[in-house]
Amino acid sequence: MTDKNTHDSGDGPSVSTDGGTAAQAAQAHQNTNYLDEEVNLLNPSTPFMRDHLRVVWTGFIAWAIIVFVPVTLTAVVPGVMTTPIPVIGFPLHYFLVAIGAPAGALILSFWYARKRDQLDEKYGISHGDAAETAAEDAAGEEQAATDGGVRE
Repeated sequence: MTDKNTHDSGDGPSVSTDGGTAAQAAQAHQNTNYLDEEVNLLNPSTPFMRDHLRVVWTGFIAWAIIVFVPVTLTAVVPGVMTTPIPVIGFPLHYFLVAIGAPAGALILSFWYARKRDQLDEKYGISHGDAAETAAEDAAGEEQAATDGGVRE
């Protein structure tokens, strides 16, 4: 009877994984020199740029709605927008512009940070400690001190 607990099949065919979508995206991201890539807002040249641009445009559309819809509605239907809200006594347009717009901007900033972290994780982008990154990149070269100078 064969041992089912081990995965090492001495003489059988070797099986390797395909790396998965995240691994392939991270590998492509690491092999791309973004300084040489063309930046086109309508046709991004890399998958990372395409995904990031989708997040940016979605946030921009949400921001435009949050900022401009109350003002536009005040011009289109002033009767509805200028009537005081029974609970707080302020006109609706004032409440939406004074409270809704800043709250919406705050929510959008948290949303963007979360989406950007998800993109960074998907494409294998690391934002580790600067000292660790410098030590890994230098690999025997002269390392920069924390104040920007060269260590002696």
